[in-house]
Amino acid sequence: MNDLLKLRSMATRRGFLQTTGAATLALASPPAVGETVAQTAPLPSEHVSLTINGRRYALDLDPRTTLLDALREHFALTGSKKGCDQGQCGACTIIVNGQRINSCLALAVMHDGDEITTIEGLAEEGALHPMQAAFVRHDGFQCGYCTPGQICSAVALLSEHQAEWPSYATADVATAPALTHAEIAERMSGNICRCSAYPNIVAAIREVAEGDPQ
Repeated sequence: MNDLLKLRSMATRRGFLQTTGAATLALASPPAVGETVAQTAPLPSEHVSLTINGRRYALDLDPRTTLLDALREHFALTGSKKGCDQGQCGACTIIVNGQRINSCLALAVMHDGDEITTIEGLAEEGALHPMQAAFVRHDGFQCGYCTPGQICSAVALLSEHQAEWPSYATADVATAPALTHAEIAERMSGNICRCSAYPNIVAAIREVAEGDPQ
């Protein structure tokens, strides 16, 4: 009787090892050649024409390329930073057709024919843009990683305010909002500064808005 139980136990262990061994081999086996090709084959490229900082560019891109990656990797415009890559930090903010966007959330092919301004395109003939100069005067940056996005967002903010766009901080959306501290804070809330230079950033924006360099 004991010998029979022992044989059953060995058979059970042997069967278990054989079963798990086969399953391990199946999981470790590479996919069929046809499957590998299907997974790695690139999509057909798309022809994209962009005007960036006043200069016209045309190239063929993978349609999955984000606008941020196109700027950084294909046009060597590395001022726009890749922070969270999820549209939460604002480090990649640029201006497209006069409006600010998070370039990490936009596909390059979506902006075929558009006018794009990056941090590199704000200065003119070697002179800093007034917002750039104000950031320097007010020490509106520390590590500087978020600064390109902060400045592009601030420039677009002033245009939005001049066009009388309301924000969530605007008490009466039927009237032109005053550019108060609360308005600036709300309108810049999509740009995060991990160094917490917010008071200096607000001071720089107010200076440019009021046209009174300190």
